[in-house]
Amino acid sequence: MPTPVSLPPLVDAAWVRSHPEAVPADVRWYLDGRSGRDAYLRGHLPGAVWVDVDTVLSAPPTRTGGRHPIPSAEDFARALGGLGIGEDDVVVAYDDNGGAYAARLVWLLRRLGFPAALLDGGLTAWTPLENGEVIRPPVTRRAVPWPEGMFLSAGQVERMASLGSGVVLDARAPGRYAGADVLPGEPRAGHIPGAVSAPWAGNLTADGVFLPPERLRLRYRELGVDGDTEVAVYCGSGVTACHDLLALELIGAGAAALYPGSWSAWSADPRRPVVRGDRPWPHDQEEARA
Repeated sequence: MPTPVSLPPLVDAAWVRSHPEAVPADVRWYLDGRSGRDAYLRGHLPGAVWVDVDTVLSAPPTRTGGRHPIPSAEDFARALGGLGIGEDDVVVAYDDNGGAYAARLVWLLRRLGFPAALLDGGLTAWTPLENGEVIRPPVTRRAVPWPEGMFLSAGQVERMASLGSGVVLDARAPGRYAGADVLPGEPRAGHIPGAVSAPWAGNLTADGVFLPPERLRLRYRELGVDGDTEVAVYCGSGVTACHDLLALELIGAGAAALYPGSWSAWSADPRRPVVRGDRPWPHDQEEARA
């Protein structure tokens, strides 16, 4: 079992300034195709390394694994080591979108028992910035296996939702959940039957920082998460879902797992059912289950 992490999952800029030994990790990534690396080079936290969502935090895309499959434990350790991030380094990750993408790095490291936290407020919480590339000496990291139960398959998620044995949360924007919006390349629009809409951005205030724990707790209670509820979370490709997973950790929620393939894999499989609209089930089925 991974060693419990004593570092909280969320820290502020004052904490980072008082811990200069921490390694800032810039995890900027853009759905519209802009270069996160170019944005990093133009300005980043002092000492920050750039962590690529597509190559460090993901394996190559596949039809069954989706756009951002989880990398093997060996590849993950090798990529971080190549960036100079050692096993004993405290990682503080950030992006410029409320932690939507940086959350994946933080959640993966914490589930392995390594110290990592999200910078609350992200890039806007810090001045001044420095530009150019930061290169740390490469290190060797051991490959730590992903813990059992950390990830769920499509079949496991479908059973959880249909049997009501847990709560399935969809971290995408409401329009994508309802099927009104669809990304290019996604063959179908909508959501997994039984999944509840839980947009990751709902974890944040209007200022882009996390809601206080009591408000997060209320939010997830209204979504059906309470006590030791089993939870599965998915999004478009298993990245922004980690924002919800960190929020659940912040409130001390029970077991929560990621469906890595998420909608990019589910929608590509014609055997998987799809629901459109703003309810978890089709109206007639929802009424029958009530």
